[in-house]
Amino acid sequence: MLLALKAGIKNNSRAEMVICPPFVYLPEANRILKNTSSIKLGAQNCFWEEKGTFTGEVSPKMLKDLKVKYVILGHSERKIIMNETNEMTAQKVKAVLNLNLTPVICIGETLEERTQSKTFSVIEKEFKESLQKTNPKQISKVIIAYEPLWAISPSDKICSSDDALTVALFIKKLAKEIYGKKTSEAIRVLYGGSVNAKNARDYLENDAISGLLVGGASLNIKEFLGILRNV
Repeated sequence: MLLALKAGIKNNSRAEMVICPPFVYLPEANRILKNTSSIKLGAQNCFWEEKGTFTGEVSPKMLKDLKVKYVILGHSERKIIMNETNEMTAQKVKAVLNLNLTPVICIGETLEERTQSKTFSVIEKEFKESLQKTNPKQISKVIIAYEPLWAISPSDKICSSDDALTVALFIKKLAKEIYGKKTSEAIRVLYGGSVNAKNARDYLENDAISGLLVGGASLNIKEFLGILRNV
C-alpha cells in the first residue's frame, strides 16, 4: 500500500500527507519513506510518559526515535472502546508537544448528543479539557480534528460540508476567545468522517478547514489517491 502511494504521487503532491500505520509497521514505513519529503510519518496513539514500568505502552520518545512527526490523540475508538478520558488525552498532548511532535487531537459528538443539540457544548468541553495541561505557548502547534462519531464509517449518516464548517468555525472562535487571535489562526482544524474522493473537495472550500483525517478510504489506494487529487 505505502509503496503504491509513494509511486502514485511521485513526490509531486502539493498536499501535506501524514500516514499513521499501526505501531508494528512504523519501522518499515520509515524505511520506505526515507528521502520522501511529501509523506510524513505519524502514529495512531501513544502513552504520556517517556519511560517507566508501563508494560505494553509506547512512549512518545520511542515514536520520535522512529522518525514519527505526528501523533493522533483522543480518537473516538480510544474513548469508546478503551474508555480513555479527556484527562488522559491532555496528558498525552503535553508529552507529545514537549518532544516537539505534533498532536492531532480528535473531538466530536455522538448521534445522541447531536440530536439533543449538545454539539457545541461537547466540542467546547473536549477542546478545553484536552488542552488543559498544555503550555499556552505551545497551543499554536496543535491540530484539531473534528470527528463527528455519528458520521464515521460504516455509518450511513453524512456530515455535510456546511455542518463541518460550522463546527470548524466554532473551534476557531473558541481558540480565539481563550488563546487570542494569532494563536487561533495558527491552529489547524481538520475534518474526519466518511471522507472519500467524491466529497473531499467540498470540505476544503473554506479556509477554516485545513485538511482531512481520512479513515477507511485510506486503505484503498485508488480512493486515497483520488482524495489527494481533489485536495
